[in-house]
Amino acid sequence: MKRVWAFIGIFVAWLLIFAIQKPLFMAWYHGLYADTSWTDWLAVMWHGLKLDASMAGYLTIIPGLLLIAGIWTRRSWVRIAMKTYFIIASALVAIIFIADMALYEFWGFRLDATPLFYFFSSPKDALASVSWLYIIMGILAIFLTFFIIYGVFNSLRLWKKDEKNVQRLIVNCQLSIANLILLVILFIPIRGGFTVSTMNTGKVFYSTDMRLNHAALNPAFNLMESLSKQKDFAHQYRFMDDVEATAIFETMIDKSGKGNRQSSIVNRQSPNVLFIILESFSSKLMATLGGEPNVAVNLDVLAKEGILFSRFYANSFRTDRGLVSILSGYPAQPTTSLMKYPRKTQNLPGIARSLKQAGYEATYYYGGDADFTNMRSYLMAQGFDKVISDVDFPVSERLSKWGAHDEVVFNRLLDDLTVNGQSSMVNRPWFKVLQTSSSHEPFEVPYHRLDNARLNAFAYTDDCLGRFIHAFKQLPQWENTLVVLVPDHLGAYPEHISNLTPDRYQIPLIMIGGAVKEPKVIDTIGSQHDIAATLLSMLGLPHDEFTFSKDMLNPANPHFAFFTVPDAFGMVTDDNILIFDNQAGKTVYDEGAHPGANLRKGQAYLQKLYDDIAKR
Repeated sequence: MKRVWAFIGIFVAWLLIFAIQKPLFMAWYHGLYADTSWTDWLAVMWHGLKLDASMAGYLTIIPGLLLIAGIWTRRSWVRIAMKTYFIIASALVAIIFIADMALYEFWGFRLDATPLFYFFSSPKDALASVSWLYIIMGILAIFLTFFIIYGVFNSLRLWKKDEKNVQRLIVNCQLSIANLILLVILFIPIRGGFTVSTMNTGKVFYSTDMRLNHAALNPAFNLMESLSKQKDFAHQYRFMDDVEATAIFETMIDKSGKGNRQSSIVNRQSPNVLFIILESFSSKLMATLGGEPNVAVNLDVLAKEGILFSRFYANSFRTDRGLVSILSGYPAQPTTSLMKYPRKTQNLPGIARSLKQAGYEATYYYGGDADFTNMRSYLMAQGFDKVISDVDFPVSERLSKWGAHDEVVFNRLLDDLTVNGQSSMVNRPWFKVLQTSSSHEPFEVPYHRLDNARLNAFAYTDDCLGRFIHAFKQLPQWENTLVVLVPDHLGAYPEHISNLTPDRYQIPLIMIGGAVKEPKVIDTIGSQHDIAATLLSMLGLPHDEFTFSKDMLNPANPHFAFFTVPDAFGMVTDDNILIFDNQAGKTVYDEGAHPGANLRKGQAYLQKLYDDIAKR
């Protein structure tokens, strides 16, 4: 019976380890959970037991099989295999626990596959946001957690040498059957019962307070579920039958993609186009849009000189998703980043590709590592002739953790514009994109105007932008250029903003330059993936292949904003602002004259988006 009790002990030990992690998580974020009661803490542990038991079941399968093998042989390989398994399992769980606790502050959701993508694409850039002290403390915490977890299983004496002789055949058979029965029983907690619905993260969501639901999640299960969903696009987000989804979707797309519409914005036929993608900027930094009055002072000035889209939204919460939305007119996804699939991104439409077909040249400027998150492969597939990144700057100019500071990148672009303006290249229209990076953690910039380090970093990038625009206006190319200013997403400020509020996605879109007819404010609702159709339509170019992008200047089009975050989507229209949490399976934000009006629209839109991804 010793092996039967060992089997049960392993499962119970994992269950307790996962259960104890929850109050530790809440204690670490004591400020976030300061107003919760002790009954809330108990409720979190109680409701979280479903996922804890499922994960404990998964982790008990292999040692359960080894216990059966140990019944029939006393060879050392069984003990070695058992010990090795618990070393690996304890290490992985320790890493997951600490990584989850460390990252929640920055991401606002429990650990999933997203950070792995960033880390493995470029560890240097993935760690650039945190200090070495923070990393060292994290590593020490991982080792401490590992030794505690491993010590628990070591105390069960699972790999101690058994000096007894092999039992009689009938006893061995009985013990084997008992352990096999326990293995079969494990599939109950693993699957989550006998109902049609299998175990998933949504089963532990019990409260209207999302903080408590997040605390109840098992980070190991959440990561495993996230990894399992990465490629199964065709079967994700099935809210309705395809006929209904298609019918709803058809009412939400732009059907005027042939181009040749008279532009109300630009006064040139084929102007140069410059995109400046501002790292982490938001409406909250602009006094013009009701934000901080003394941060993005140059953006405030430029907003009055050009076209300001005052009701504009980011598609997501990270740069890689924002870039695809901006440059390909393609909505972000809640469970993955399309950049990690070069085979699919090479089939996406792109502004650069469309403009190149119209005779433009295309160049991309970025002070950081262009290989981070597969960015280079995406940009090259989009049709950019040249990608200028950190390796194209002298080491002496790469003084930021992300590479070259923004002023260095702006100066490089200005130098190129000056040279090109004096050559024959000026006769060929160009499309250039500059992506900033300094207004990102750890906010270390060569600029000191504001006391708040975060706001000071934004003020620095804004200052670099202002000085660049002032210098660019002195060049002859300015009169024939359309400059598009747009953030990649909101980040860093306001601090601790929830992912499940529309404020999290409000950003400015500003168009300036000599090619702009006149200043105006446009209050049409739109989001980043609408830039492609709007721009191409302004230039009289077709945008048929941009299925999800809408011309925001065409009053005949439906006007709405769509955004996603793990694992939720939001939709904004004039009569309803709605956010739906896919894990919880319920609406978590619903305001406007017609509550709930956007639920089926958003579900159909997301379902058709994943249908489209599956086909690419």
